[in-house]
Amino acid sequence: MRLLLVKLLFIGSLGLSLQGCESLKNLDLFGDDTEEEHPDWDAETFYNEAQKAMADEQYNKAIDLYQQLESRYPFGQYSAQTQLDIAYAHHKNGEPEAALAAAQRFIKIHPRNPNVDYAYYLRGLVNFNRSFGFLERFLPTDLSQRDQANMQESYDNFAELVQRFPNSQYVPDAKQRMLSLRNDVAMHEVHIARFYIDRTAYVAAANRANYVLTNYQRTPAIPYALDILQEAYNQLGLDDLSHDAARVYVQNYPDGAPVSEDYKRKGFVHGAWGFTGLDD
Repeated sequence: MRLLLVKLLFIGSLGLSLQGCESLKNLDLFGDDTEEEHPDWDAETFYNEAQKAMADEQYNKAIDLYQQLESRYPFGQYSAQTQLDIAYAHHKNGEPEAALAAAQRFIKIHPRNPNVDYAYYLRGLVNFNRSFGFLERFLPTDLSQRDQANMQESYDNFAELVQRFPNSQYVPDAKQRMLSLRNDVAMHEVHIARFYIDRTAYVAAANRANYVLTNYQRTPAIPYALDILQEAYNQLGLDDLSHDAARVYVQNYPDGAPVSEDYKRKGFVHGAWGFTGLDD
């Protein structure tokens, strides 16, 4: 009798367990009821629809379609281009980290792809745009006073592109951006030197100004570095060195510095790139 009761309890428990599994299945926790999106689309249809979404600036939709295409046709004719397009779509969607990760992934997987130079260029472009927001793209802004980490990273990205692919179609624009970035970094050093002057740290100011003169020749920062050097040496009682700095300034800039120290014209330069489409 006792054995019969145990068997009945076991059978009842098993039934409840099976019913529970069925309930969980009905809740779609196992994903059995999930329908495949666009089951009748081939690779070409996916790619064309993703391109249409990009043209319509529906970047989230485009990313989703590209990812579905890559997942469903990982070795098809659109595979490599899709991976590169995903990086670009993330960039246009304002997702720099995702864009950089996707570009780096493309470089690692397809180092000999004919379009790999664009992946290198895109890395520089993403970092170039990370240092300023929407207003700073179109309004006069002194970008040289902002954090230089992304600018230095962008410069290094473009420099790698120029070194690896000197004949790439993206090199001319990369060089122009490198020039702009170098000018920004040089002027940033001037702002630091000016900061030291304002706090009577004249030795530090002189060292920073000399660093600019040594490492950033032919940039708009040079006359201001000379000016700071003259003032720092004067405050330190080093009259001969102060006079030398003043003499070099007058010889090279008799009409004064050609570019204002606030360097606000940089905001226009970045904005101009956006309007001309070179930010793409």
